[in-house]
Amino acid sequence: MTIPEIINSLSGRGFSIEVLPPLKGKGINQLFGNIDQLIGFGPSFINITTHRSELVFKSTTDGLYQRVSERARPGTVAVAAAIQQRYHVPAVPHIICSGFSRLETEHALIDLNFLGITNLLVLRGDKAKHESRFVPNENGHAHASDLAQQINAFNHGFFADGSEMEMVSEAPPFSYGVAGYPEKHDEAPNAEIDIERLKYKVDQGAHYIITQMFFDNEKYYAFVERCRQIGITVPIIPGIKPIVNRNQLTVLPKVFHVDIPSELAYRVIGAKDDDEIKEIGVEWARSQAEDLYQHGVKLIHFYSLNATRSVKRILEAVL
Repeated sequence: MTIPEIINSLSGRGFSIEVLPPLKGKGINQLFGNIDQLIGFGPSFINITTHRSELVFKSTTDGLYQRVSERARPGTVAVAAAIQQRYHVPAVPHIICSGFSRLETEHALIDLNFLGITNLLVLRGDKAKHESRFVPNENGHAHASDLAQQINAFNHGFFADGSEMEMVSEAPPFSYGVAGYPEKHDEAPNAEIDIERLKYKVDQGAHYIITQMFFDNEKYYAFVERCRQIGITVPIIPGIKPIVNRNQLTVLPKVFHVDIPSELAYRVIGAKDDDEIKEIGVEWARSQAEDLYQHGVKLIHFYSLNATRSVKRILEAVL
């Protein structure tokens, strides 16, 4: 089933989670252990992030340093396959522009097609750490909408170079979602243009939207209203994340360009240790989730990265 079909089939409160592929050289058991803590609650799907290569310096035998390209977290396609096979829950890998060429994207689509993994989340991705602005990979895509066009063409039996496939796949076509930003994408000049760009991606064929994390539900409700007014009708899945340490008060606004309400910030600042901060984070996110469900939201996406135990406690309270 596609993600909208999954949402429509829900008879009660639904949720999804997001996980990271293991670091290069690490096994998958820790990831499975985190999922095991949440799988009993019945996630509707599991997102798997994708990470670009970065330039790093490595020492050579002659004592000098060489700049090389390295991916710290490879394996998104393999992890998605392992999750779907082990848990029989739809896996939704991220497909990103950042750091990937059209041909590399095509190879990923072919592998996913073979594996029967047909739900995707299409994103531009972040700029490289050594760059001041986003620069697409050579022969890559500059925008998520461009990446969506490649997926659309693949669905219709065409490769990235325009050549036609000899045989159309028997697997269902890819169904994909895109990201939405209740507080505006940091590179958009204003909220209106940001929504217009989002509508363009939906018009390209995106079947659903998952929002960036937010800590004030009113911003989500206002965002949904703006989307509906402009003609976006696909499901808009809210994404929330429980705070687990004091550093996130500065890291989350800096990295994800989101505001943290003063009430939450002051409570975290006044906490005596991380255990108390986790309690505050759980209660705040629990209150968010309960309010969203009561307002008719059928499925919430939890950014469970580094917060599995907190998400578990939230699910125990709201499901």
